[in-house]
Amino acid sequence: MARTTGSDGEKTEAAVREAAVGLIARLGYEAMSMRQLAAEVGVQAAALYRYFPTKEDLLFTLMREHMEGLLEAWNAARPAAAEPAARLAAYVENHIAFHIARRHATHVSNMELRSLSPERLTRILKLRTAYEKELRAILRDGAEAGIFKIDDVGLTAMALIQMMTGVIVWFRPGERLSIAEVTATYLSMTMRLVGAKIDAHSAARRHAKDAVAF
Repeated sequence: MARTTGSDGEKTEAAVREAAVGLIARLGYEAMSMRQLAAEVGVQAAALYRYFPTKEDLLFTLMREHMEGLLEAWNAARPAAAEPAARLAAYVENHIAFHIARRHATHVSNMELRSLSPERLTRILKLRTAYEKELRAILRDGAEAGIFKIDDVGLTAMALIQMMTGVIVWFRPGERLSIAEVTATYLSMTMRLVGAKIDAHSAARRHAKDAVAF
């Protein structure tokens, strides 16, 4: 069988990214050396620079891919022309599922912003802002429709993002709660936080159950 051009390089680059996420999450960006990373992947240290000319290039790539993946996941999960409660349920479900599946990448994305140059930090923050803007729009629509009772949309959005992302700190698959149970509980807390009406709350819970069952 003829070898696909570039296939080995693509596999190596993917292995480098995967290993880097694990090492940075465990050791921290400053403490991890490219030599350690090369040993983890099983290549010479010099080979890493074919894919990432600098250590910061690697970190920036990991963080950019994480945020772009989150935005793509939400674009795929966003319900078309749904009421605010159903859209909020979809947002909560997608956010929790995405971050639980990418625990190490989430940790790196949250903890290593300080390690980026100002220009690259700005680019990552723009992606974050674009994602959080989606949640603010949902909350604002719900408040204007009288479905949610919110004093400050921006602060509420920030509180929800922090609460949902914090799942990765304590959740472990196979322990007391399943992902579906965690999602349902966080959805209930979310609806209480936004002051959702009972009928909207029930509709959102049905949406979440249907999505998990699917």
